Amino acid sequence: MLALIAEAVDDRSARGIAAAVSRLVTAGTLTAGTRLPTVRDVARSLGVSPTTVSEAWGSLARAGAIQTRGRSGTFVTGAASGRTRLRYAQLGSTSAGLPRDLSTGVPDHDLLPDVTAALRRIGDGRLTTSYLDAPVLPALQDELRARLPFAPQRLTVVDGAMDALDRIIGVAVRFGDHVLVENPAFPPLLDLLDAAGASVVGVPLDTEGLSVTALTEALSQSDPVALFLQPRAHNPTGVSMSAARARELAAVLTGYPRVTIVEDDHAGDIASAPPVSLGTHLHDRSVHVAGFSKSHGPDLRLAAVGGPAELIDAVADRRLLGPGWSSRILQAVLLDLLTSPDTMATVAKARDEYARRRETLLSALAARGVPAGAADGINLWLPVDDQQRAMVTLAGHGIGVAPGTPFLVSPSGGGDHVRLTVGLVRDGYDDLADILAAAARPAGGNGSGSRARPHPRGWR
Repeated sequence: MLALIAEAVDDRSARGIAAAVSRLVTAGTLTAGTRLPTVRDVARSLGVSPTTVSEAWGSLARAGAIQTRGRSGTFVTGAASGRTRLRYAQLGSTSAGLPRDLSTGVPDHDLLPDVTAALRRIGDGRLTTSYLDAPVLPALQDELRARLPFAPQRLTVVDGAMDALDRIIGVAVRFGDHVLVENPAFPPLLDLLDAAGASVVGVPLDTEGLSVTALTEALSQSDPVALFLQPRAHNPTGVSMSAARARELAAVLTGYPRVTIVEDDHAGDIASAPPVSLGTHLHDRSVHVAGFSKSHGPDLRLAAVGGPAELIDAVADRRLLGPGWSSRILQAVLLDLLTSPDTMATVAKARDEYARRRETLLSALAARGVPAGAADGINLWLPVDDQQRAMVTLAGHGIGVAPGTPFLVSPSGGGDHVRLTVGLVRDGYDDLADILAAAARPAGGNGSGSRARPHPRGWR
């Protein structure tokens, strides 16, 4: 294998090595599933530095030609299409066309604030006088800084939380780096880390956030460069980090100064839990992403990113070669929404309504002996005996849910799950709980209170 790669490489730059290996994959010389030699072995064979080979492997991973599998090694992925490999693509693939699609993880449109008045108030939208204007409107910058749970060295605005995570990974993570995430985690984050060639290590959660014991073990065994977490309304479990847990985690992380902490506060103002951040304790290496899609509207496509100057400046500089900045018209709309008393009241009402929906369905499930996680946010994490059977059963009732498997970094040992967007369930909780209970139980299971009907009435 080493000799084959060495013979194919005529340009020993990172670009040249990546091109040579890509040609071998395209030609079928390196077939899908082939395990590649280690970075150090290839570097030694070619007489280049391991950094050069790591850069080449990173380019190949982003192109989808190879994939790292942690300690198992790096493998050729073959010619499968990128979409079939994405965890994200699996979430709603079985729910298309079902009458009640609860797989989406999106907010209830009717609980979002109306932006019509805000659009009128910002005038004709002539907010940009030059391509060299600051990327964030000054008044919005002040408002966002006041809202973040700690004072960041720098703050910028990007096109949503996932854009923020993508750009942070591009700056902070290199091919082969170990990265810690929650297990379960948000599938698109896992997709982004896979594309960057990172070796992902999952850390389990309890009711207060990341397990301190598990984090300590992962830090000591993997030498990671970054930790990604959701501080509240965790998707999919609904867990919110407590202030006490944040202090404990920060104390552990103090001994690992190389680790950059990235917090995705995606639920924002619809979260019932107060904002808690590791940045309160470790502000010099914490990045906080504040999203507004769930609370103020997905089409705003805006998120604030605050953190260390070196990292945020690198993100902003790289954006100059692409979009340059996020629409200042949308920024003005967001500023208006964040400071409008009417909008603040609307968002507070939505937060209370989401809490009511969660608590009502959780109570209905508990009465049927079915445990579930939905402490905060708009999602419910339902343990089931068999994921596939549960999804088929629910689909038979016209209900679409997301499979639990794409959320898992590695098998958690806690059994199968499905995720459903409880924030979209407005009423009919008893009917829905009957169906969910029947789907969660083993085949032939008959627990008390189960009276599922093929066509439930009164819920939507």
